[in-house]
Amino acid sequence: MNNLPNEEFSVDTILNSYLKKCYSPRTAMCYLSDINIYLSSFPNAETAQNKDIMNCLTAIRKRYTNPKTLTKFLSSIKAYYQFLTETGKRNDNPAQSIYLKDKLNTAIQLQDLFTSEELGNLFTVHQTKNYLSDSLKQRDEVILTLLIYQALQISELESLNIEDINLKEGTINIKQTLRTNQRTLTLKPQQILLFQFYINEIRPSLSKQNPTSTNSFLLSQSGIKHDKAEISRLITTSFQGLYQPRKLSAQTIRQSVIMNLLKDAHDVRVVQVFAGHKNPNTTERYNQANMEELRTAILSFHPFS
Repeated sequence: MNNLPNEEFSVDTILNSYLKKCYSPRTAMCYLSDINIYLSSFPNAETAQNKDIMNCLTAIRKRYTNPKTLTKFLSSIKAYYQFLTETGKRNDNPAQSIYLKDKLNTAIQLQDLFTSEELGNLFTVHQTKNYLSDSLKQRDEVILTLLIYQALQISELESLNIEDINLKEGTINIKQTLRTNQRTLTLKPQQILLFQFYINEIRPSLSKQNPTSTNSFLLSQSGIKHDKAEISRLITTSFQGLYQPRKLSAQTIRQSVIMNLLKDAHDVRVVQVFAGHKNPNTTERYNQANMEELRTAILSFHPFS
């Protein structure tokens, strides 16, 4: 394969719409940029096979040495072929089985995570915070429950729509992404009352701030979709310094919930489905980290002579 050119390739507007529907605006924009590069360097991309994609990635690796960049590029390619399969242009995703061996730091540091009691304390701290309005405080409490009870990723929170919430059944539907599976999770009883008030009272008051209608579940103060950058900022600023030196974020909350479920002897497969992990090895990493933490603790109290 030739060196990759810098010029952009005209991408079907249907693909652009598909990416915006499936991912956050920022992720969709990044994926579209990567797909442009991929298509401009590979005119026969639509009919490519696994081996062709591997050759392309080899060329990409020479240009981008950062493992995270390579991984993102592969995710973009997978999204492109997922689009082709969902629109009937292909019946397979030739990139789905490809995983890079470039070293990424995926170790889970259990000592940096939080117990169920510490996570529960976040609700108490939240109630003491001063807000510009009660509406925003109630909305942020909704977000907090989804992080702590359902361990959602911020991208999953951002993409939630009104129709994903079923108060009658007491469930919430989480859409499939490239990294996580679709799943339907049970809401806690206290969430049902909170969500009902948010949907019937809080959200309508926020939507009045913007005439453009949206079915996004979480709205910003200006009445538009509440993006994941703001959701992330909610956690990092509201609880800054609470459990120093550990860093509280949406990611560490999710990791803590998963860790606590496994520590409470929940079956790995059940936790995998709950978290939406596509690969069981992702869930197993928590168990492996847990065993390593236990081994370290044993050695610190009973060192071998």
